[in-house]
Amino acid sequence: MSNNEKRKPFMQKQPPMISVVQALVPLCLAAVYFFGWRFLLVLALVNGAGILAEYLLARAYGMKVTSSVLVTSFLFALSLPPTVPLWIAVVGIVFGVVFGKMVFGGFGRNVFNPAISGRAFIYISFGVPMTGRFVPPVGGPVGGFAHWLTKTDALSSATPLVSQTAGTKIPLSNLFFGNVAGSFGETCALLIILGGVYIVWKKVANWRLILSSMLAFLLLDGALYVSGVTGAIDPLSSLLSGSFLFAAVFMITDPVSASQTTNTGRWLYGAIFGFLTVLIRVFAGWPEGVTFAILFANMFAPLIDYLLKEHNKRVKEAKA
Repeated sequence: MSNNEKRKPFMQKQPPMISVVQALVPLCLAAVYFFGWRFLLVLALVNGAGILAEYLLARAYGMKVTSSVLVTSFLFALSLPPTVPLWIAVVGIVFGVVFGKMVFGGFGRNVFNPAISGRAFIYISFGVPMTGRFVPPVGGPVGGFAHWLTKTDALSSATPLVSQTAGTKIPLSNLFFGNVAGSFGETCALLIILGGVYIVWKKVANWRLILSSMLAFLLLDGALYVSGVTGAIDPLSSLLSGSFLFAAVFMITDPVSASQTTNTGRWLYGAIFGFLTVLIRVFAGWPEGVTFAILFANMFAPLIDYLLKEHNKRVKEAKA
């Protein structure tokens, strides 16, 4: 046997996961354009720490590193604010990979989305760096490609969601094209939508999860806005602000932590995420409800699958 035949690949290739990474590449380029080259350093550190963490745990299980860790790392990096301290980014991805996935047995066994698990940990543990240090995007034709980081003196710049909740109106064009403060990859709705179209076309993500979450979000947010509830903003602006759209396309479509066994379960799961996001945003003390809405939806996914399968089983038995 030759040396090439003996050599085993370091990472188990998963084509669906590679497709998701491809869909995220335009958002990575946009992150550099809006906020500067520092994003690539954050992305490199997050990927390196994430792969190393999975490798060490995978060895204990007698498994290989899988391509899914790349998706986790890319999603996690894109969800971070531009000024996040590098060590916090590393702590977050290690927590997400270890406690969000590997302690459950690795890919295919995790209950929670690893990327959002890591973000939730640092969001709770390091509140100020995660919520109070956003910066506006770089202007000009070359944008952040001529900068390391945009306007670091404006660390108190508010995100569109916070600004609009306080009564400041932001043009929809800015929200759609990403010319607003926010996390690295969550500001440009156009590229998020295009990425969603790509992964649905590649059959990596199920469109029912995305559509149901958006419909539920718009329905409840619209009802609260029309009713004049304090904290509710107009539905379209709310949809394009914050990280909801990014999460609806790339987070809740996770093939492991979502409800994926029935179409009915997909509709229910997406609706739960959409409703919970609005409820947390409007009535809780958190300015952004996406992180916790995903974790709650993750908890209900196995129950939804179980109840629907049992129901379908009883229906078949009754017909027989």
